[in-house]
Amino acid sequence: MDLNFSPSNNPTYAISVNGTIPVSSTFVATTTPFENPLPSNASGDRKHIALWPGMYHSPVTTALWEARTKTFERLLDPPRDAPPQSELVTRTPSQSRTGILYNFSSDFVLREQYRDPWNDVRIGKLLEDLDALAGTISVKHCSDEDSTTRPLILVTASVDKIVLKKPISVNIDLTIVGSVIWVGRSSIEIQLEVTQSKKEEGDSDLVVLTANFIFVARDSKTGKAAPVNRLSPETDREKLLYEQAEARNNLKKRKRGGEKKDLDNGEENKLKDLLAEGRIFCDMPALADRDSILLRDTSLENSLLCQPQQRNIHGRIFGGFLMNRAFELAFSTAYAFAGLVPYFLEVDHVDFLRPVDVGDFLRLKSCVLYTELHDPDQPLINVEVVAHVTRPELRTSEVSNTFHFSFTVRPEAKAVKNGFKLRNVVPATEEEARRILERIDADNLNEFFRT
Repeated sequence: MDLNFSPSNNPTYAISVNGTIPVSSTFVATTTPFENPLPSNASGDRKHIALWPGMYHSPVTTALWEARTKTFERLLDPPRDAPPQSELVTRTPSQSRTGILYNFSSDFVLREQYRDPWNDVRIGKLLEDLDALAGTISVKHCSDEDSTTRPLILVTASVDKIVLKKPISVNIDLTIVGSVIWVGRSSIEIQLEVTQSKKEEGDSDLVVLTANFIFVARDSKTGKAAPVNRLSPETDREKLLYEQAEARNNLKKRKRGGEKKDLDNGEENKLKDLLAEGRIFCDMPALADRDSILLRDTSLENSLLCQPQQRNIHGRIFGGFLMNRAFELAFSTAYAFAGLVPYFLEVDHVDFLRPVDVGDFLRLKSCVLYTELHDPDQPLINVEVVAHVTRPELRTSEVSNTFHFSFTVRPEAKAVKNGFKLRNVVPATEEEARRILERIDADNLNEFFRT
């Protein structure tokens, strides 16, 4: 599809198949995303404007939410006793295709909002925008454009994969384009591609990052799973993406339906080998391998109280915010472990197991789960971050998300440290050893599907 970027008063803007969505790059924002606060209804049941998305979010996220004003109004104040959507329609991927242009080359303020210490784009902040854009795309696909029916609630169910293919410079214009590539009964898969122009390579646009998000639809009144509009891929590429997503979905169903199998002899031996070195650390630390380290000694932790400024349009904590905070902790964990600046490679599959609400006490716990040292030019660091919603008054703690990030070491950092070598991570308990084996098996399976 040819994406035409029309001139705008703002140097940075989002684009979609339905027109241009302006994006403000200033730090100053109005008190509400809309010019006039909406009046409360006579019964006072309407959500107060203070419950609408806050100004915490990035300029791109705010602009995407502003662009869906009419849909948001229905989400926040659906007609009383409105019926659900009665007839599903068939849409094409092009009807949901939406994009964003970051005009970093000319917009200084926007550039500074996204700059990291190495003049690359802050990955954590980009994760927020990816989630917001995927949410906008899912709303566009599911909307029936009928103001008499109650709208669906669409929430991030999982992130299938986010892969960084090339470094993303903060000084060069950036584009994100995404569309729906597959739908089930109540689930939607959105694929996003981040491209950047490289002047030194003949102005060719390179795909620098890919991401796949899964959203699920819920009835806004009953909270139960709700059917979504059908999808009809048109081009050969759209048909291929649909088939690949269908295969991934079928594999997930088989894995969910299968019973947890016992370890076979080979896996049992791997488990014993993993535990052997860890037991030496615990029982005879003076004899332990100095090139290894216990998993628990790589851990970091961060705690926060979830604030109203971090909520989405449904009043719950924005999934992109959670990914941002998890990424920052994972990066710090890899940095402290390696002793050199890490370089992000990918986010593996993430499930959003339970929603996180405003006021929740969130604890993020990280560790280096394992390392791969086969390739000395690109050693791998796999970092696990587990998010717990903790309720001290009830003495409960539930896992809301588990994230797995892969890092290597920045080449320029490694070049200044002669004899650099990552340590091997070993478990001290059987539970830790099983987590490592499960993660390695999952990574091997992902590699198989990629090839």
